[in-house]
Amino acid sequence: MKQCNLMTVVIAIAVVLFTIQTNAQLKIPEASQRAQVTQRVGITDITIDYGRPSVKDREVWGKLVPYGYNNLGFGTATAAPWRAGANTNTTIEFTHNVKIEGKELKAGLYGLHIAVKEDGGATIIFSENTSSWGSYFYDEKEDVLRVDVKTNEVAHTETLTFLFPSFDTNNTVAALRWEKKEIPFKIEVNVSDIVMKGIKDDLRSNIGFTQSNWDSAANYAFNSGDIDQALEWVNASISGSFFSKETFGNLSLKSQILAKQGKTQEAIMIVDKAAKLGNATQVFQLGTGLISQGQKDKALEILKNNVKNNKGAWPSNYGLARAYAANGDYKNAIKAINTSMSNAPERFKERLSGDLEKLKKGQDIN
Repeated sequence: MKQCNLMTVVIAIAVVLFTIQTNAQLKIPEASQRAQVTQRVGITDITIDYGRPSVKDREVWGKLVPYGYNNLGFGTATAAPWRAGANTNTTIEFTHNVKIEGKELKAGLYGLHIAVKEDGGATIIFSENTSSWGSYFYDEKEDVLRVDVKTNEVAHTETLTFLFPSFDTNNTVAALRWEKKEIPFKIEVNVSDIVMKGIKDDLRSNIGFTQSNWDSAANYAFNSGDIDQALEWVNASISGSFFSKETFGNLSLKSQILAKQGKTQEAIMIVDKAAKLGNATQVFQLGTGLISQGQKDKALEILKNNVKNNKGAWPSNYGLARAYAANGDYKNAIKAINTSMSNAPERFKERLSGDLEKLKKGQDIN
């Protein structure tokens, strides 16, 4: 009986030791260390996580990285692409829906694989499998998207690098560079739609209890070309809610929206309201905005009042000079800009002097 109990204890200890040995892992550097690179387009983050092998005088393309799809001799895949890095899956994550080389891809985390072709092309593969070791367990049934791209010859890159070599308001290019090859793919983001949807959702939350957020929303919609939505949001800032009130900012924005809609007389009425609430610099901006809209007479009226209401502050006199110049009255424009120069900060005097010289030659300064 004692012998049986002893054997049971020995077996239990052996199981425990085996479990400890199986689960315990030393924390030591990987030969190909992990890296992450992120690019934001609008409010969409694109993040690539990958292992970084080095060339180390090896022949990479067609040898270390075989062309096409291959049986790697391990795992379940019999036709595996390259893992696009080292060790565990290379992954790419998008916080919003995107287009890859013109094809739709939903927001989410994807395994990233590449089938490199001998003719200079490559197939970029986005898989729903993000947790496997390399491509050994790759299954094409888990593919979410494939796109074909052309590769480029570049200067030698010793350690594999993902980067975003170019970007714009609505798109970026992600690229893998290793040895003398670059494999790029274009990522497009519908920034305006994503932001507008986010704003609409946010304004229904506690964010919508603050007036300045409605002003910001209206400004974004206006600058994005959604004029009707901009008017709806700026009206909410002006009246109708517990936080609403008239300010220089929301009234001047509403005047711009109405002008854009062709409602000139309504816009002018709002301009008069806004001008009473603005400081010298704000009314200067309001007046020069009217000049750019072709409302030269109204601009002159507003900017004359700005000088009176702000005791000749230098921005008000500079604005008046701009208004006189827009109306072809260079004599009074010169007088106003000289008055402005007499009390303007030193850092602005070079620009004012340049404008003065133009006025003396009968040139508009707008």
